[in-house]
Amino acid sequence: MTTVSRERRKLHGWGRTAGSVANIAAPGSTDELAALIAEAGQRGVIARGLGRSYGDVAQNAGGVVIDMRGVDRLLEFDRASGLVTVEAGCSLDALVDAVLAHGWFLPVTPGTSAVTVGGAIACDVHGKNHHRDGAFARHVRSLELLTPEGETITVDPEQQRELFEATAGGLGLTGIVTRATLQLVPVETASMLVDTERAANLDVLLTRLTSTDHLFRYSVAWVDGRARGAALGRSVLLRGDHATADDVPRDTDRLLRARGRRLSVPPHLSAAPFLRGRPLNAFNELRYRRARSGKSIETIDQFFYPLDAIGNWNRLYGAGGFLQYQFLVPFGAEDALRTLLESFTAAQPVLVVLKQFGESFGPLGFPAPGWTVALDLATSVPGLARLLDDADEVVAGAGGRVYLAKDSRLRPDFLARMYPRLDEWRQVQSTLDPEGRMQHDLSRRLQLVR
Repeated sequence: MTTVSRERRKLHGWGRTAGSVANIAAPGSTDELAALIAEAGQRGVIARGLGRSYGDVAQNAGGVVIDMRGVDRLLEFDRASGLVTVEAGCSLDALVDAVLAHGWFLPVTPGTSAVTVGGAIACDVHGKNHHRDGAFARHVRSLELLTPEGETITVDPEQQRELFEATAGGLGLTGIVTRATLQLVPVETASMLVDTERAANLDVLLTRLTSTDHLFRYSVAWVDGRARGAALGRSVLLRGDHATADDVPRDTDRLLRARGRRLSVPPHLSAAPFLRGRPLNAFNELRYRRARSGKSIETIDQFFYPLDAIGNWNRLYGAGGFLQYQFLVPFGAEDALRTLLESFTAAQPVLVVLKQFGESFGPLGFPAPGWTVALDLATSVPGLARLLDDADEVVAGAGGRVYLAKDSRLRPDFLARMYPRLDEWRQVQSTLDPEGRMQHDLSRRLQLVR
């Protein structure tokens, strides 16, 4: 039996909802990892990184949760080619710190740097550049997988494509990624050249994204979630590229990462009363009116990770927490997109962002060609459960899906409708894990594994 100590503790996702109690273990080696998997009881085991998934994908009620944060070394870095090999517990934040000064950056990054490389692979995270560069797994050159049977496999995306695609986006259920080799992208500076533009409504927004997104590597739209009628979908478009040396002053340290001042929300502070009604309307109006069309220079952290400047910002929603509902509808389903945005205006979403996706990847991969919207919703919204169930029906009916890595409440009967390659993934997963050692709250709730 492994000597790794275990601490019984309640865990929840970043939304601070649907918490559950598990036994937390923090192994220091691959042998200890393998022992924890081998000793998995009826409730199984699952790996957990920095806990930034919004829902219950990194929780395991009554089972074991493996804390991967201590397995975080940078193992190899070729400064000429931009190939880097790290352990799975390495955070994107630490990786940026290590490589940016040498002229390299992440090929894909989500909206927070507080994500581990293992978590980024398990959820196949996407960023503002999916329309150009795909999701995170597309840039993984190889990974090391500790299977549920205790075997360590080096997985090459070309040589073991089926296994790789089942693992990337497989939510940690094919085994534990222990290390990965990534291809970084070259940059000349630590700054971004940002193009800002306002869109008066949804029609203008979609037209601008369709006609101009190919001109930018990164693109996202902040949407006023409270605008209705003719103004539905009014937005601020933020598109950008990595600034070149000619775009920034010559007397600056061009590759210096400037984080700026960081604040932290105290444990019991809640801004919930200000995140609805007139205060939210006023904020959205100000956000839209203050946006000025044109180009500007921002730091990498300002452009990619604005909320990282506020530690524990999830506490602002109060004790009830919040959830993020992210959905995709394919191109051609713009009527469904409009219907969904109209239905959510009454729920007073605090943050709404819209992007377009490129090609799909893997049987459980979330992105596919189409439009994706992410909405932050306080759990205190009256009738929220019914609203989201109705939204699921519209999404599924349009041939779309919700992002499982952020989910905490989807009904299992929607799963196969939203993910038509589900059986393909299940076949690979069950072959790797015939005894059902890999489990988490989401897999049981959605009956994902059979």
